[in-house]
Amino acid sequence: MDKTIEIDNLEMRLQAMENRIYGERKSRGGKPVKCAESLTRIQAALGNTANKRERVKILHKKIEDLLKYLDPQFTDHITVPDAMKLEFILAEEDFLVSQAALLEQVSNLQPLLDSNYIRDVPEHATKLQRLSQIHIKEQDQTEAQSLEVKKLFEEYNKMMFLLSKQFTQWDESLRKVEEAKGIRQVE
Repeated sequence: MDKTIEIDNLEMRLQAMENRIYGERKSRGGKPVKCAESLTRIQAALGNTANKRERVKILHKKIEDLLKYLDPQFTDHITVPDAMKLEFILAEEDFLVSQAALLEQVSNLQPLLDSNYIRDVPEHATKLQRLSQIHIKEQDQTEAQSLEVKKLFEEYNKMMFLLSKQFTQWDESLRKVEEAKGIRQVE
């Protein structure tokens, strides 16, 4: 029973695909076009044509050879002798040894990558993101406080300058009055 359901399901999917490909067009007889039937007819026609022609038969026999010749590595195999390949490998020996050492080091460090700390990174990432948002907010607050403190210092310095200037003027006025009265200053 499962096979009949699968076949029915497959036929429905094939019909939906044919409708997508051909749309609402009908074949010459007014029947819906069947994609699978069309492909079967085309394959049969190509097979008949290939069997009738001697050259196509020969081509089918030599298809494996042709695929081998079309492979890009085939030319390397023909043109580069084994001795030359050995020289290439020996010339890169130091690099290969260093890469092997690095790979061995990575495989030795693999248990560290599988540790609980690394597996818990996503959980810590959310906490870190929340903390970084708090940090940014506090940085903004600190910057605002710094500007406020700077403003207060500027006002304080301005006030001290004005007070100093006022005291200097009062001192000058007092000295002039004392000189006019003849009072001697105590130093």
